[in-house]
Amino acid sequence: MAGGMTLSAKAARAQKVQFHAPEITMPKVNLSGMNVEALMDLRKRVGEMLLEHRAKLQKHLARMDALVGGPMIVRGGGSVLKGRKVPPKYRSRSGETWAGRGARPLWLVDAIKGGKKLDDFLIDKSAPKRRRKRRSKR
Repeated sequence: MAGGMTLSAKAARAQKVQFHAPEITMPKVNLSGMNVEALMDLRKRVGEMLLEHRAKLQKHLARMDALVGGPMIVRGGGSVLKGRKVPPKYRSRSGETWAGRGARPLWLVDAIKGGKKLDDFLIDKSAPKRRRKRRSKR
């Protein structure tokens, strides 16, 4: 296996990694009764606690990355068709076209409000298509 570690050894090591840090509790403080110096000191202490907690979390993440085999990058699963040109599906009498994606164009919205149906603008797909010759990749 990669890294010279067996699957059971990785699983055993994964169990040792602490996933949940203990909850950090601070005493309840009446902020309105504190002067500016005390508030600045409190802010400094909270900042230090956050830095310590961040360092612990980064250490845990580094250990988990080492167990898994590196950081995992998760990318959004976008549509395969996004950004691709598609042939028009609807055509107006004046020649304007719409592929059926995105917002409806104004010419189509106005025509529908005028009593027409969406099917009235469908482009006839039953007409024989001309086939393009494929170029060789030489």
